Amino acid sequence: MIAQTTVTVHDPTLRDGQHAVRHQLDAGQIHTYAAAVDAAGVPVVEVGHGNRLGASSLQVGRSRLSDDEMLATAREALTHSRLATLMLPGWATTADLRNAVRHGVDVVRVAAHCTEASVTERHLGVIRELGAEAQGVLLMSHMASPGELAEESALMVGYGALAVCIFDSAGHYLPGDLTAFTAPVDVPVAFHGHNNLGMAVANSVAAVEAGAHTIDACARGCGAGVGNTQLEVLVAVLERYGYRTGIDLRRLADAADLAERTLMPSPPTIDSTSLVSGLTGVFSGIKRPVLAAAESQGVHPWDLFVELGQRRVIAGQEDLIPDAARNLAVQGGGR
Repeated sequence: MIAQTTVTVHDPTLRDGQHAVRHQLDAGQIHTYAAAVDAAGVPVVEVGHGNRLGASSLQVGRSRLSDDEMLATAREALTHSRLATLMLPGWATTADLRNAVRHGVDVVRVAAHCTEASVTERHLGVIRELGAEAQGVLLMSHMASPGELAEESALMVGYGALAVCIFDSAGHYLPGDLTAFTAPVDVPVAFHGHNNLGMAVANSVAAVEAGAHTIDACARGCGAGVGNTQLEVLVAVLERYGYRTGIDLRRLADAADLAERTLMPSPPTIDSTSLVSGLTGVFSGIKRPVLAAAESQGVHPWDLFVELGQRRVIAGQEDLIPDAARNLAVQGGGR
């Protein structure tokens, strides 16, 4: 048994979980779940469009509610938990940030691809000026070396980030990959796992053992693609290891049951597409365009994911998928 240590749990069910319902959560769903996890003592609750602040659009999907409506609804329900949101430069503007803070957001995470932290400088500075806690996020972190992650994390800290969150966006890591997890910076480090290889809880524990202060997790694992670290399981496992989260596990289990009944069509499962996306390090959130392109060109989705992995395709580069499928078809990569 390890010595008692406190871990902060950050719950993005009402943001990342929006992917599972095409960003269509309504005010009643948001308020009810937020109130349930607030009562359970979850420290931080992240809310917004699945693709982040300001992302509601024809390109990635319009949300049922505006950012302002989602944040105001959650803020009303949260009497103890801190309210967080996530933004990506290029989607959100400084005006969006000001609106978010005006609606009571306590924590704003600014995300960038793992080698492009420089794009976060302006927004991290604005968040600090507004009085909210600024955090940096490095997406698709498996695509950078530990040294590169250290350099990018240091940039974010220099811009004003009070914490840096490492996202395993493709669910590619194994626990042994996280042994040097917190080496990069002197601010708190967080980990956000995806469950493509069924390792999200184990990876999260490995991150904590390596020194991570905060772990992201969603009710029933609901999230983009195959889903995220399963919140109620994570808290139970951390408790078994002797870590303290300050969360009432029984109430959290009730909140997870509520989420399954009211927020999602069904809990996420690891299908063959999710599995190969984790193996190849490709974000499984692009599953739909991959399946459509594979069907159109008569190639196997597994082979198309392998091709995309070799091309190091990331979210936002969906326009490359049809070309990759056509190349496979020409090469004789049919079903």
